[in-house]
Amino acid sequence: MTNSELQVLVSSWMDGLEFIDEGAQYLTITVPKENLRDLMFKLRDDSEAAFDYMFSLTAVDWGKNRGMVYHLESTKYRHIIVVHVYTEDETLDTISDIYPTAILNEREAYDLMGIIFTGHPDLRRLFLQDDWVGHPLRKDYVDEANMIVK
Repeated sequence: MTNSELQVLVSSWMDGLEFIDEGAQYLTITVPKENLRDLMFKLRDDSEAAFDYMFSLTAVDWGKNRGMVYHLESTKYRHIIVVHVYTEDETLDTISDIYPTAILNEREAYDLMGIIFTGHPDLRRLFLQDDWVGHPLRKDYVDEANMIVK
C-alpha cells in the first residue's frame, strides 16, 4: 500500500489527524493525545493496515512541548507508518497493552524524559537511581557536575 493509500484509509477512521507525506519515505501522522489509543488499536486491528509490530518508540523534547514518535510496521504487508503525539502536561496513555514492545520503551521515556504513561503496568525508573532528580534528556535539564560550556 502506498503512503497516499494509507492516508486515505487512516483519514477515514477519525477526525483531527494531520498527515505529512511530502516525499517522505514513510507516511507520518500527528494524532491528538486523546485519540492516540483509538488510532493505535485501528492501525493494529484493521485488516487493510495490519500494523502488528511497533519497532521504535522515541521520546522527543521539541522545546515548548514533549511527545512521542512511534514507528509501526505491518509484517503482513511490509509497510511502515510513523505516528507523532504531543503532550503539554507530560502525560500520555500507555500503548503497552496494544504493543507489548512499548513496555520498556515507555519506562525509558518516563525515566529520561519524565513522560507519565497512564495505565502502564510497571511505570518506574529503568536506568537512573530512584532518588535521581530530573530527567537528563530534557532540553531544560541542568547537570552541574558535567556541564559543557560552549
